[in-house]
Order: sequence, then structure tokens, then C-alpha cells
Amino acid sequence: MKKILYICCIAAATQLLGGCKKMLQEQPHGVLTPEFYKTSQGLKAGLDAAYAGTRTIWGNEDYFSLTTPATDEWLRGNDGNKDLFLLSTAYQSTDGKVTALWNNCYTYINSCNAVVENAATVTGIKDELKARMVGEAKFLRANYYFVLVQLWGDVTLTTKFNTEPLTSAKRDPLANVYTSIIQDLKDAIAVLPKNPVTKGVDPGRATVVAAQHVLAKVYLTRAGSSAKQPDDYQNAYTNALEVINNGGMSLLPDFASVFAEGNENSPEVLWAVQHTTSLAYNGSPNQDNRTPDNMLVHLFVPQYEKVDGMQRDILGGRPYIRTVPSRWLTDTVFAERKNDTRFHKTFQTVWYCNNANSIPKWPTPLPAGAPAGATAGGPKFKLGDTAIYLPLAPKTAQQIAAAPYTMIPSDQYNARMSPALMKYIDTKRSDMNAPSVRPVIAYRLAETYLIAAEALMMAGRASDAVPYINAVRERAAYPTGNKALMDITAAELNLDFILDERSRELAGENVRWLDLARTGQLEARIRKHNTECRSSFQSPKHLLRPIPLDQINAVTTGPAYGQNKDWL
Repeated sequence: MKKILYICCIAAATQLLGGCKKMLQEQPHGVLTPEFYKTSQGLKAGLDAAYAGTRTIWGNEDYFSLTTPATDEWLRGNDGNKDLFLLSTAYQSTDGKVTALWNNCYTYINSCNAVVENAATVTGIKDELKARMVGEAKFLRANYYFVLVQLWGDVTLTTKFNTEPLTSAKRDPLANVYTSIIQDLKDAIAVLPKNPVTKGVDPGRATVVAAQHVLAKVYLTRAGSSAKQPDDYQNAYTNALEVINNGGMSLLPDFASVFAEGNENSPEVLWAVQHTTSLAYNGSPNQDNRTPDNMLVHLFVPQYEKVDGMQRDILGGRPYIRTVPSRWLTDTVFAERKNDTRFHKTFQTVWYCNNANSIPKWPTPLPAGAPAGATAGGPKFKLGDTAIYLPLAPKTAQQIAAAPYTMIPSDQYNARMSPALMKYIDTKRSDMNAPSVRPVIAYRLAETYLIAAEALMMAGRASDAVPYINAVRERAAYPTGNKALMDITAAELNLDFILDERSRELAGENVRWLDLARTGQLEARIRKHNTECRSSFQSPKHLLRPIPLDQINAVTTGPAYGQNKDWL
């Protein structure tokens, strides 16, 4: 398994952790050997490498592409991947994003294995610190394997540090991989610091609350799989409750503050993957020639620059136009906008003129309903005025013509221009085309509340679940909504409501495909709400991602490496 299981941590260790302020000042290592990991410096480098790998997932376009589009929430943008996002017959096991994500997970699993395997014999590091380092490596290994099992099902489970190429491998049962993930997280919880706001804990480091959150999510996910255990929902709730009640974290009062620039390591954030301005750590390509940059800043941006009065700038972002929200997401899920303030804190619907050279002029004669002060042949607006407005409803042709800006009503949203997700805006970038260096929030407390609610509801305890989901909904009313009107009752709580609530709270946070898959709702939701994929979706084929063909071809000794059902 030359390329997949032996993607050695020697290469990975040159991509150092961007989440630790102290480590950001270190210099990248050169060529390393397996023996190096038996030294104190090598052990630290191995852990740095394991952390560096998180940037190839959270913030990377590969993970985004496999977790966000082709769902009920997100459609293909004009420049999105036609094969993958439309589930076309050209989407196959050779897909580059599928291969890259698989490779990256195993690359950095091997980095984790190096730390776990060598720590006991390393000298020059205090035992307490070594135990914590092993706990961090196990936390990271659990996360990498959790990504793998959610997307591919049965995968190869290896906890041994590979230093030589392998030509044989097998897929281990899902149950075995889940058992390993759970044990790694339990081991991590026993030795990690309590939370990211603990004194001396650098941003991005693994902590108890992050591990407990992931463990709750693992139990919740396993409960919907063929490996389910009778106590999975109870264990999911128990771990979520521990984070909520004893984790020392808190929901921010205002939903808008969660994704405010500079607030990515707030008391609500359980774990955020750190990024850095240094290309030595953040911009070097991996083995698939993909950089571990935070690209989310570009992926949701529509083609605003082509509209009169606009040009590309740092505030607006570079329009990769990979995905646009479905009408179901904007019109139905977020239909309540009076008491629930999350829509306008999630989506941009107004752009302000930044290009004086392309300001449109009023026609002659003026259209009926033109505003007072409009002059035939005169400019419709000036620099800084509204240039684009996306009302959240249809408008008549007369209303569109009379608007003192470009009006794009909801029935004209398209693959080029639709409401834009604002969660990843980065105004501090040095260049409009540059990637973001904002940390990427992987896990936050609001989701912990939703996990607790879902686990209780699925266990038949809807009444007990209500306070947890209402806590999230009441926060969504701040500051202008009526909190009491956001509360729901046990009679209103079901799986559809929880999935819709997760959309309102977590839209665009790279969880939607995973949510629909684990709840068994992927096919139903795509057929009902995704106008592009409803006819191309095939079950059971599209319930899992294809095993990369490179992986299958790399196994040349022993039994062939199996492919997921209906994939070639």
C-alpha cells in the first residue's frame, strides 16, 4: 500500500502546527528519519506534523467538497465541480478530492502513530508532558479516523507507525474502527487539559471538552450505523452533558459574534484549527499538490464582481463560486426571520458600490416608480451606496426596473449570484486572491447542545431534549427577537426539526452531508430539496464515497482491496 498507508510522517513533519503561538516561531525541519522520532525533538516534530494535517481537512477544499455540496442545503455554483457536485456518472474513484482527503488522513494518522508508539522510550521530556502529547496524538488520530469512517465506511485500521512501504492491506469492519476511535478519545480525556480557555493552553490544542464533544458525536453517529450499540444514544448524551455542564465553556450571547473576525477562539469554540501567515507552515503543497490553506473564504463567494458598480476586492472576496444555497435553505429553513436573527448573520444579501467606472445610469424615459431625485441618463448610485440587493422574495419587473441598484429577487437566484455565506469573511488578507489565515472552527458548544437534544430524542426522551434545543434557539433571538417565541415543545420535536435546526445553526460548517448520511436522510433530503441531484442520486452507491482507485491499485500482495458497493 505504497501511497496510502505508507505516507510517512517524515514528510508530514515538515508541515508544522500553526495552532501554537510558540511553535509558530520554530523553523521547519528538513529531511527526517524514523530514528528521529525516538528523540525528544523528533517526538515534538511528530506531534507538530499530526496537528499540521488538520489544515488539510478543516478549511481545505477537498473536505468541503465531500461534506457540503450535493446536499439539501447547497447546490453547485457556476464554477463548482460538475462531476462531484451533480453526482454525475463521471464522478468516479479517480476523483482527485476523494483521493487527496483519503491520502491526507492516512498521512497524519501515521504521524499520530509515531508519537504514540515512540513516546514511552523518549527521554528528555517529563512524563506528564509525554502523557499529554500521547493524548493529543490520540485525539487527532480519532478525528482522522472519524472522517474516514463517516465518508467511506469500512477502512483500514492501523495504529502502528509505518516506516516502510506496504503492498498489502485490508478493510477493517466499521465496528472495529469505531472501537478504536472511542478508546483513543477516552485515553485523551484522561490526560488532556480541561478546555481551551485554561491558562497555558495554546489555541488549537486538544483539550478534554473537544475530545468529549467528538466522543458524543462518535456515539451519535455510530448509533445510526451497522455498528450501533444499545447504549450509544445514552453515551452521546452523557458526554455532551459533561461538556455543557462541566466544561467551563459558554454560548456567546449573539450568534453573530461566533464567526466575527478575531473571535475564532472564543469561549464557545471547543476546537479551532489554526492557520498562519507563514507559507513555511501554511502554504506548502501536500503529496497531491494541494495546499493546506484556509480556502473557505473563497468557496461560497458569488460572482458579485460582474455586476455594475462592483469589482473584486478583499472585503468581497475572490469568487470561486463553488456552491450556492438551495432555495429550500434560504426560503424554507430560514423562513422565520423576525425572531430568529440567524439568516442575516449568516448570509450576505447586500453589496456596496466599489467601482465608480461601472455605475449604471437611469434609462430614458425613467421607469415608473423610480425614486425621487432619479435623473434620466444620470447615475443610479454613487460609491459606497447599495449596488446589489437580493430581496428574499420575488419582485415584479416594474419593481426591478425602478430599483436604484441591481435587484436580484429570490426567483432569479442562480449559480452565479445568490445569497453568500458570511461565516468565513477575512478582511485582513494581504491580497484579494490570498487564502484566509483565520482559524477554522471545527467544534463549538452550540453543536454540543444539538447533539444532546438529538441523542435524547432518539432515545425516546423528547421532553428532556427540549431545553437543549431551546437554548440554541433562544440565543438566536438576540437582540431583537422574542426568545419565548423561539421555544418549541416536545410535540414539535422530531428528526426533521433537528436536521432543520442544524441547518439554521451550522449552515456551511462542513457537516451537512455527514448529518444526512448518519441519520439515514441523505437520499430522501436530496430527492426532496436538491433540484440538481435528485435524479442522479443512486442508492446505496452515493451513501458512501468511493475508495480511491489509487488505494485499490496499491494493494498488490494478498486479497484485493475492496470497493464500496456500485463504485468501480
